[in-house]
Amino acid sequence: MKKKILFIQPTIYDDSGKLIKKRRLYFVGLAYPLLAALTPSDWECEICLETIEEIPFDTDASLIACGGMGHAANRGREIAAEFKRRGKTVIAGGPMFSLVPEISGSFFDSVVIGDAEEVWTDLLRDFENGALKQFYEKKLVSLSTPLPRYDLILHKRIGDFLPVQAGRGCPHRCKFCSIYCMYRGVYLKRDIAEVIRDIRHVKSLGFKRFLLLDDNIAADPGYLEKLCSEIIGLGMEWMSQCSLNIAKKPELLKRVAQSGCSTLSFGLESVSQNNLEKIGKGWCCSSEFLELLAKVRESGIEVASEMMVGIDGDTPETLDDTVAFIEQSGILMPKFYIMTPIPGTDFYNEMRDAGRLTEEDVFKYSPTKAVIRHPSMSTEEITGMFWDIYNQIYSLRRIFRRCLLHRRFLCKPVRYLFYLMVNLYYRRQIKQKIGPILM
Repeated sequence: MKKKILFIQPTIYDDSGKLIKKRRLYFVGLAYPLLAALTPSDWECEICLETIEEIPFDTDASLIACGGMGHAANRGREIAAEFKRRGKTVIAGGPMFSLVPEISGSFFDSVVIGDAEEVWTDLLRDFENGALKQFYEKKLVSLSTPLPRYDLILHKRIGDFLPVQAGRGCPHRCKFCSIYCMYRGVYLKRDIAEVIRDIRHVKSLGFKRFLLLDDNIAADPGYLEKLCSEIIGLGMEWMSQCSLNIAKKPELLKRVAQSGCSTLSFGLESVSQNNLEKIGKGWCCSSEFLELLAKVRESGIEVASEMMVGIDGDTPETLDDTVAFIEQSGILMPKFYIMTPIPGTDFYNEMRDAGRLTEEDVFKYSPTKAVIRHPSMSTEEITGMFWDIYNQIYSLRRIFRRCLLHRRFLCKPVRYLFYLMVNLYYRRQIKQKIGPILM
């Protein structure tokens, strides 16, 4: 038996049922380079990113690992079925199968539930011995990882930055969030020396930017401040995501900006406090959003955001409020999702138990299609509102105004031309009825 494993990151389907393919993938996942680094040296590893390349179904790999977040799990099942038809052993992982492992059915020979670090070598040894278990699960109590196998993705059509992990989990308890439902308020951090090691390696590969992966990088302000103090001397630009509460700590925000942070993404979810309360995010105060976002922007850090459409308190008038908010806030890269219950989350269980789901097949769920019975709107109206907001926000006039007429454009034209490119790219996806999810 050849000891080779093929890791596959599936793409997703658009609303017309076509696989989404791209010329370049900017946001590359870190899971497979990390798992490859944890794989014993006598194994050969290969990574396939289906969004930008074709799956080698005729591979000589003896083991296939297929994951994917959210509705990519649907494509993952199809890929697994084809490989099993060809006599391969296929394993699965990722948030969807971790939260609801029973939906893996007969498609996979084994499923890793949750983090894989503590079970990975056991799984490979069991495979070699012909004793693969149906499920592997072991809670992660500390986070320490080897240097990722970036070499396995460098030759692919990826962007000009690589991912580096700082932490996993989040102390907040938002019932719709898969991160909360997997970690239940636990936030794990890597040793700062490890993170800096990885950043230095990314720099040695010729990259000037990195994406700092963390479900909420500001969850531990002391940790973030120490990390930024180490990053400052590296001369690197970076991006990440966190709670908007970082803007309430001016000294920390200043340190983050000094260390080279160019963009932070915030999950705002809604401009309505009532809506935030309904989804378990009442710890946020929507009336503070504009002030806090302004503080982030004044520090020199630009803002990306994620918001939902179709929360119970939404009405047709919400569309105008949301568009006006984006205009006032100066958010450079706003993203939207239809409120879709992630299977296994507390919110999904609540909607299911209340009989509010219009679709029982969770593999048909998509962040661009409403599947919850709303108090005042039909699912068709919610989906229509979603695309209407996107088309308004990503009109050419609004794109050019927020990117080219930005007050810092002349100081850093290259950076804002990049933001312009991202906005135009999102606009093209929207016109094709593809939500700007994969990039």
